[in-house]
Amino acid sequence: MSLTLYNTLTRRKEAFQPLEPGTVKMYCCGVTVYDYCHLGHARSYIAWDTVRRYLEWRGYQVQYVQNFTDIDDKILRRAREEGSTMDAVSEKYIAAYFEDMDRLNIRRADEYPRATHTIDGIQRLIHELETKGIAYATDGDVYYAVRSKTDYGKLSGRKLEDLEAGASGRVDEEVVKKKDPFDFALWKAAKPGEPFWESPWGQGRPGWHIECSAMVRDRLGDSIDIHVGGGDLIFPHHENEIAQSEAATGKPLANYWLHNGMVNVGGEKMSKSLGNFTTIRDLLDKGGVDPMVMRLFVLGAQYRKPIDFTDEAIAAATNGWKTLKDGLLFGYEAGATLGWQNVTTAWPQDKLDPQAIVAFQTSMDDDINTAGALAVLFDLAKKLQREANLLIHQGQTETASDQLEVQWHTLVALADVLGLEVQPMVKEAEVSGLSDDAIEDLIAQRSAAKKARDFAEADRIRNDLQAQGISLIDQPGGGTRWHRTV
Repeated sequence: MSLTLYNTLTRRKEAFQPLEPGTVKMYCCGVTVYDYCHLGHARSYIAWDTVRRYLEWRGYQVQYVQNFTDIDDKILRRAREEGSTMDAVSEKYIAAYFEDMDRLNIRRADEYPRATHTIDGIQRLIHELETKGIAYATDGDVYYAVRSKTDYGKLSGRKLEDLEAGASGRVDEEVVKKKDPFDFALWKAAKPGEPFWESPWGQGRPGWHIECSAMVRDRLGDSIDIHVGGGDLIFPHHENEIAQSEAATGKPLANYWLHNGMVNVGGEKMSKSLGNFTTIRDLLDKGGVDPMVMRLFVLGAQYRKPIDFTDEAIAAATNGWKTLKDGLLFGYEAGATLGWQNVTTAWPQDKLDPQAIVAFQTSMDDDINTAGALAVLFDLAKKLQREANLLIHQGQTETASDQLEVQWHTLVALADVLGLEVQPMVKEAEVSGLSDDAIEDLIAQRSAAKKARDFAEADRIRNDLQAQGISLIDQPGGGTRWHRTV
């Protein structure tokens, strides 16, 4: 089986072939750090975290780089509003970004370059473009001459004659400086009271698009395997990245361009103006949504498709996570009873369920079809959930212990590829000192009370145990089984 990815550049699925066998260079456009991350960010970074995890599971060594845009008009505006500085605002929201992503179990990138730490690389790239006659300076600004790139628009499919002037993603306040209305800024002359850097063109700061071109080049080289980002970045940001980088190097910037679909809220585009804008932390803290529910909600749709955030969708994801969670906890809760020796050490892939592995890989190889992959996980989890109920109510499982052990380790391994995981819960009863022996003793006291027809005492013992998270199940013919519910 070979991995296929939908390439925005070619508009078709293509077999993945890295530039260097066994290694993948992957770049993700990161956030502009002026506010807390929202649902759209969650969707994007969960998707690319999953792609990275899957590539590594498939045996690739992935070098994953994600930038921070830490100089921008929005950051400067926020700094003025808060009576702060650009640096302070950036540091605040970079820290908040890591807090939010850690909660969603999004693994840290190998590197997080910042625009302000890449000024030398940015100026070097602009100078190269200027030397080639592709960029020009005017009154302290430097612009990219869009018409010098004959294949401009190849990523987005847009043609210059169909575009409106000024659609560059950033407002050009002095359009008169441009030779052509479609040209976009590589370097901006400093404005009074704003941060600036010295440059051959005078004091100023970089434009948005050139930042990523320079950071990709500095960290990963002239050409990379995979460039990812939200669908809203295809034009103009990624289009302009291609124009800048490829004009400077004469090489493809990236062989595969992947873009995730957008998030709607109740059928409408998420925006602050519509009042349906939700941050990740508000959803998790005020909304009480489990981070794994959020992750499951995102993974329930193929990454290129739009998703609609509704109460019903989150309720469905919550129910789905309960099933997966029960399955993932099975080994921790029942392993000792079933005679398993070790539930903390991951098994090698050759010991896992081969049918489940093939089904999972078949779905994921098809342009990271996480919905199909989740179907494999749910099948395993439901089987384990059923066996857990049999063990609790009948004292034995229908499936042999060694087979269940394989199924459980397979579920845990495949869930990890999707970033879905649980931590074994600490039992409140154990913390309070109510040991297994103490529970058995209370059950014996309850049995004696029932024989003595002291049903009030028997009920009291049952209720006390239930209050401490111990459920009793009276068996036909006598005897009582129990299990912890917390």
